[in-house]
Order: sequence, then structure tokens, then C-alpha cells
Amino acid sequence: MKRIITITLILLPILTFAQSNKLFRKAIRETDLNEKINLFTKALELDSRNLDAYFYRGIAKNDIGDYHGAIVDYSKIIVLNPDADTYYNRGNSRYSLKDFIGAKNDYGKAFEIDSTFIDALYSLGCVKYDLGEYQDAIKDFSRVIKVVPDQPKTYTLRASAYKALNEPKKALKDYSLAIIAEPSAHNFYNRGVFYMDINYYQKANIDLSTALRINRNNTFAYFYRGASYLLLGKYNGAISDFSTALKFDATDFDALIGLALTYYKIGDFPNAKLNLQKAESILSPEKNIETLDSFANTYWFQNQYYYFNNNIKPLLKL
Repeated sequence: MKRIITITLILLPILTFAQSNKLFRKAIRETDLNEKINLFTKALELDSRNLDAYFYRGIAKNDIGDYHGAIVDYSKIIVLNPDADTYYNRGNSRYSLKDFIGAKNDYGKAFEIDSTFIDALYSLGCVKYDLGEYQDAIKDFSRVIKVVPDQPKTYTLRASAYKALNEPKKALKDYSLAIIAEPSAHNFYNRGVFYMDINYYQKANIDLSTALRINRNNTFAYFYRGASYLLLGKYNGAISDFSTALKFDATDFDALIGLALTYYKIGDFPNAKLNLQKAESILSPEKNIETLDSFANTYWFQNQYYYFNNNIKPLLKL
């Protein structure tokens, strides 16, 4: 009898381990995320030292939006056996919760453990950008570019950081490098919008036209090209593009204001007033607009204030 008990005690952990592994393998194959989590949990009940089960359960929890639960699972691994992938994944979950400081620390640890982990370095640059640490973000993006020079998104993000630091020449160079890496509608659009920001309206128009030749469904590109036409004094083009933008979104108050300004410039005051009234009804549905501050959230107020101010005042009096 004693011998049977001894054999049972020896075999029980082995059987438990085998059953845990069976559940783990089943969970890996499972496509339903909630069932996947359930299976990993059962595997862990049998073998709480199965760090892979914590890791993959953390991924599944992250994928269903349970970021706090994912962080708990990743943290259990980090306490016992920290590795770059787990720090990186926990950083992603923290980033999803807008815990940018926590994400920054985790991405930093991931790259510290594995200096070849370029995704971690890229994510570190992104979170530094979100934190307003533009100089440090630029350093990280530059290191990524040295290793992966053909990724346009990194150039675009570095350009945005240069823009935030008011270094337009460096920003423009990076927007152009993004186009060289990938001459897509998105990259031409980004440079076109930047040209608008620095008042290069003709160059903006060219880039935005290129973006629209590649992708005719970018409503924002129609708006910005319409704005470039208006500021260049090409009113027919402006009317066409603002009207197209409104076909995509009839509540686009910036396009309505653009139409109002354009009609005002060509002396079509009834249409100018009509489109301004439509914009006003969206911006302030409960009361009449009496001051320019009511337009504070518009593109025109924020980016083309002097042009807007000089033309909207007489338009409001119509």
C-alpha cells in the first residue's frame, strides 16, 4: 500500500503537468478569444509556473480590451523571469490605457534587454512624441531609420517632431524622404498639408492633387486642396473641391466656411450667406454666432486667422 501511495505521489505532478500542457496547446489553437482565455486559465490552475500561459493569456486579454488584466499577467512574468517581449507587450497595454509614462518605461526596458528590438525602439520614440519629448523622440526615430531606412512612417513621425520644434526645413526634408520611401497618397497628402502650414500654397496644391490622383476618396485632401485654391485666388477649383468634400460629409463646417468665403470673394453673396448659415447651425445650433471666438475650433480660425478675419467680418454683416 505504501508503495502504491508513493507511485501515485510521483505520477500526480507528471499527470497534472501533462494535462496543463494539453490545455495550453488547445488554447493556442482556439480562435475565440474568451474561450482562449478560459483555457489558459485552466492550464494555469494546474500549473501556475507556466509562464507561456500567462504570456498568451495576456495577449488575448489585450486583444479583447482588458488591458488591466493583460498588465497583471505580463507583470507576473516580469517578476519571475523578465524578458524583452513581455516588457514590450506590457508597454503596449499601458499605452492603450494612455499610461504613457508606464509605456515609456516598459519600452525602454525592452530595448535595454534586447538592443536589436527595433519595434521597441520605434514605440519608445512614439510614446516620447506623445509626451512632448520631441528631441528624444527624434533621437529614437533616427536610430530606427539607420536600421530600417525604407519605412515611411518613421520619417513622417520624425517630421512631426521637427514641426513641433519649429524646424520646418528638417520637417520638410523628412516628409519628402517618406515620399521617396513610398510615393503613396498618404505621404503626398502629409507633405501637402505641411506645405499649407508653412503657406506654400502652390506646392501644397501640387502634392494634394497627386494624392487625389492616387486615391480619389480622401475627403480631407479635397478640403485642403480647396483651401489652397481659395488662397491662390482660383475660386472655381475651390468651389469644386469644397463641394466634393461636403459630398463625403455634409456636416463638414470647415468646407462650408470655405465655400462661404469663396462665394464672398467672387461676389455671390446669397450663396456666401447660405453656406455660412449652414456652418453656424453646426457650430452653434442653439444660439446665433456674434463673435469670431465662436469659430475657434475651425481650421480657418486656427490656421488662416488673418485671411479669415479680414473676410469673415464683412460676411457676417450680410
